[in-house]
Amino acid sequence: MEHAINWLVENVGLMPFAWYAFVLLASAGIASYTAGRVKALAFKAAGRPPLKSPPNFHAAFVLLATLVPMLMSITLLSSVDGPIVRQFLIAELPERLTDLPPAQLDQYVDQLWALAGQPDARLTDPFDDAARWRLVALIGEFRLVGALGAALLGAIGFVVARGLQSPDAPIRAYLERIIRGLFFLSAAMAVIITVGIVLSLAVEGLRFFSVVSPVDFLFGTVWNAQTNQDFGAVPLFFGTLAVTLIAMAVAAPIGILSAVYLSEYATRRVRRLAKPAMEVLAGIPTVVYGFFAIIAIAPIIRSLARSVNDLPWVPDGFLAAQPNSALAAGLIMGIMIVPFVVSLTDDAIKSVPQDLRDGALSLGATKSEMIRQIVLPAARPGIAAALLLGVSRAIGETMIVVMVAGQRSQITLDVTSDMTTVTAQIVTLLVGDSAFDSPKTLSAFALGGVLFVVTLIFNLIAIRFVRRYRLSNG
Repeated sequence: MEHAINWLVENVGLMPFAWYAFVLLASAGIASYTAGRVKALAFKAAGRPPLKSPPNFHAAFVLLATLVPMLMSITLLSSVDGPIVRQFLIAELPERLTDLPPAQLDQYVDQLWALAGQPDARLTDPFDDAARWRLVALIGEFRLVGALGAALLGAIGFVVARGLQSPDAPIRAYLERIIRGLFFLSAAMAVIITVGIVLSLAVEGLRFFSVVSPVDFLFGTVWNAQTNQDFGAVPLFFGTLAVTLIAMAVAAPIGILSAVYLSEYATRRVRRLAKPAMEVLAGIPTVVYGFFAIIAIAPIIRSLARSVNDLPWVPDGFLAAQPNSALAAGLIMGIMIVPFVVSLTDDAIKSVPQDLRDGALSLGATKSEMIRQIVLPAARPGIAAALLLGVSRAIGETMIVVMVAGQRSQITLDVTSDMTTVTAQIVTLLVGDSAFDSPKTLSAFALGGVLFVVTLIFNLIAIRFVRRYRLSNG
């Protein structure tokens, strides 16, 4: 018996958590659905009184009543099992390990955790190998306890649901209440996650500002976070603004004109081909845009900048002509944003009532005059919202600026020079460092907080424009 229990604990500990949850929920779901349907069919076979709800509704009601509490329990388990198991393991380690600095102790436990799911791995140190298997056992024990708790909650829901089953029971209404509750929990989860993001940024940001003055951070012109000395973020804000302006200078005219063509001039065949092409362009990963910019756009910009520098009347070194540049990042980012602007602008133009178009044309206006003087002014709030959302997308873009814009924090009007942005610095500060105990890493949260506030403001303005547009065309 003891050998069987140890085998079960070990295999549950080695099992990926997704498989563990799937096996538990699938077995409970099949059993509860079958039991609910069998009981409903028994009522139906009796014939008196007739079923008020179909057997499938009975089965779905018992299924949800069983699985919802189990799923909530397993979700809670997945969020706390790691920290709890780590603490149990650390409590069993000898003093020679527990007396290590916290960073080294965490690194040791992380190494054991990385090998916990590899049954064929063998460590050279027998103690480390034994500690690894003890970690596997702790994971298995915790999961089995969690499975018992989830099964108990599921059993309670199952018994309650089975007790409510009867031929004249309003099972459909019960089922709709459960589904409405799930929708409410989904909406509440989004709010909770947003609040968690805000609190994490606020707490860590306040820790940073307890060390660095907010005035120095927001208005300082020297950024050298790697040395934990200079945290003036103005160069980062300037680089972000420069790249965003270049991107919108590309995306705004191309996006608006493309949307006008697709909505007012293009034939159905052209529109049927162009819209999917735009959607494909929007689905390309940003890292692919970054590769394209490095291979194609950045060399062209550098070559053109060097050609300008070679002109006899241009001062030496007039343009930096760097391999990485804000101009290259802005151009490719603008191309990336074009489908986004086209889609939203096209929706805004299409929403303009046809009566306005027909009235302008009946009064003798040409099609171009009708578009410029009637359609575009009527769609202006929607177009403005599309551009503002495009700005938010540009400000928050990370991969392109990391790959193409460069890492040098500077304030310069030469867009052929390399610059850095807020998102690029957040990546640089946090890569390879999981201990948030220094001004260097905490500054990433301060930058993230500023970025969050700025993008939130732009999104709120865009939402206001959209609501105004809907009311004006209501």
